[in-house]
Amino acid sequence: MSIDISDIPALARGCAVLGTGGGGDVRTGSLAAIRSIQAHGPVPLVELADLPDDALVVPLSGIGAPTVSHEMIHGEDEPLRIAEEIERIFGRRPSAIMSSEIGGANGVAPVAWAAQLGVPLLDADAMGRAFPEVQMVSMYVAGLPADLVIMSDIVGNIVTIRPIDGLWSERLARAVCVAAGSHALMADYVLTAARARGAVIEGTVTRALAIGRSTEGAADPLRALAERLGAARLITGKLTDVERRTTGGFVRGTATVEGTGDDRGRTLTLELQNENLVAVENGRPRAMVPDLITVVDTETAVAVQTESLRYGQRVTVLAWPCDPLWRTPKGLETAGPRAFGYDLEYVPIEELAEGEGEPRD
Repeated sequence: MSIDISDIPALARGCAVLGTGGGGDVRTGSLAAIRSIQAHGPVPLVELADLPDDALVVPLSGIGAPTVSHEMIHGEDEPLRIAEEIERIFGRRPSAIMSSEIGGANGVAPVAWAAQLGVPLLDADAMGRAFPEVQMVSMYVAGLPADLVIMSDIVGNIVTIRPIDGLWSERLARAVCVAAGSHALMADYVLTAARARGAVIEGTVTRALAIGRSTEGAADPLRALAERLGAARLITGKLTDVERRTTGGFVRGTATVEGTGDDRGRTLTLELQNENLVAVENGRPRAMVPDLITVVDTETAVAVQTESLRYGQRVTVLAWPCDPLWRTPKGLETAGPRAFGYDLEYVPIEELAEGEGEPRD
């Protein structure tokens, strides 16, 4: 299977949904993917089983605040510089590119990076969604050492970091990112296909494509999307307040949705750190990380990223289960609510919804 220009709109829609508000604006990633496919041709999409054990897999992602990446997009040289640095370190070039996070632009742009480098894209990622911090990846949960981070910024700087663990990789990479203007391209957990087996989340590119295609031609796009995701509908209403600030390489803030129609009189508040982390109603959590929470346009079911939330938008908030990896003790320690400073015991969305969040006619 290959990814061609005709696949990009569906991939972008699916990645926007899986981004849970973060991962960057899919429009910039889509333009980069289309431009690169036009220049270099379709990108082969391969499974991990297709690669020899010694194949070098390079997870790539943009790091920084989505509000900045929306205005300061990647150039075309960053992935080439990172590939050159990888060849210098390992003595060979990458065999495949993998998205570090399938959410947002970070799920679409790897098509462009793979096309530029002339290598396939791996049908996998390290999150199954988007998360804001470097250590919040499946390889860290699997216990692989985070001993190499390579970063490139828009002006041409290359920074190679040898952190002692995943937490230090976040601290050091974030500092470099802030110095670069809160936006850079990053490769971390460069690994062989043999080490990737069991340490990455497979099939996520094809899943994003399926999610994006689920609303094509649907009479009720919102219902079609919710059914495809197995999602609970938390509220349908209007955005009445958005408080958002860019600090420390993140977007942080809150968004408030007041219910309309059947949900009139209800209010849902979303806590944000690049992504939608916790949904609260009347002081009670309705959904929380690591489960996925996404804001979509009520009419079109197109996902709305955190940097695009605006007063008056008519939206629906959906939530659905994360990959089982994130519900393990190590997964919850890494990306559960307490990892973000919330004094909450994780409760799965299936238990929180209890029949009150299904899509309605």
